[in-house]
Amino acid sequence: MRWLGQSESENVEDRRGGGGGGGLLVGGGIGTVVIAVIVMLLGGDPSQILNQSSDSSSQTEAQAPTGPQPDDAAASFTSKVLGSTETVWTKLFAEQGKQYRKPVLVMFRGATESGCGTAQEAMGPFYCPADQKVYIDLSFYDELAQRFQAPGDFAMAYVVAHEIGHHVQKQLGIMDKVDALRQRLGEREFNKVSVRLELQADFFAGVWANHAQGQSIALDANDVEAALTAANAIGDDKIQEQTQGRVVPDAFTHGSSAQRVYWFKKGLKTGDISQGDTFNSNEDSNL
Repeated sequence: MRWLGQSESENVEDRRGGGGGGGLLVGGGIGTVVIAVIVMLLGGDPSQILNQSSDSSSQTEAQAPTGPQPDDAAASFTSKVLGSTETVWTKLFAEQGKQYRKPVLVMFRGATESGCGTAQEAMGPFYCPADQKVYIDLSFYDELAQRFQAPGDFAMAYVVAHEIGHHVQKQLGIMDKVDALRQRLGEREFNKVSVRLELQADFFAGVWANHAQGQSIALDANDVEAALTAANAIGDDKIQEQTQGRVVPDAFTHGSSAQRVYWFKKGLKTGDISQGDTFNSNEDSNL
């Protein structure tokens, strides 16, 4: 993956300072972390689990780093990806007569506060609809490469683009409609809706890649393969198999590996927002 003159975004809140993990030092148990990894990895509304953790947390003031940091390269890369998503979605929204309100991306270490409660490293990157910010501990990129065997710059870019996909949903009113269903549906039924929300975010990540190609980034076959590997590695079926030794489709919240790959590829191929209605589509029913 090569940058084509893409500058870093100005909408980054750097909370990596503070030492010893920085931000909030959380006293939550390992059970909370495991549940968060399964349920919240790469998207969704983490408010319920996060708020449970924040009740017993001790706080320190989050600070920006004061000198060179080991993960500065990852921070710069993330900021450039964010800048690229801003360029693409501003253009696509304008074509529909809409204004794209750019989100803020928060980089932190260990734990920090969010509008949805306490953000923790083990939860992975997520979008908080309450404050419309994306939160990411940059060490997740190491986990993506090592635990999920999905290394590469474009795999990292896919992670950011997926979370920005949730912000796009928020801007379009989709996320609010889904959230309104939370109180009306049982857990099993709402999980199905949650899956469709996540798959659409994967589709939007693909749409971004389609439009960014040749404008802010240059991709080769290996880059696309890296993103597909990441999408495949973080499907609910793969994560359930790793963490509990069996697959429970009724408990899916993000979709299977095959579904996630399918929708990302469709967004990448078409670049057409109108083709991403995952809620009313059955084209992935056999995956």
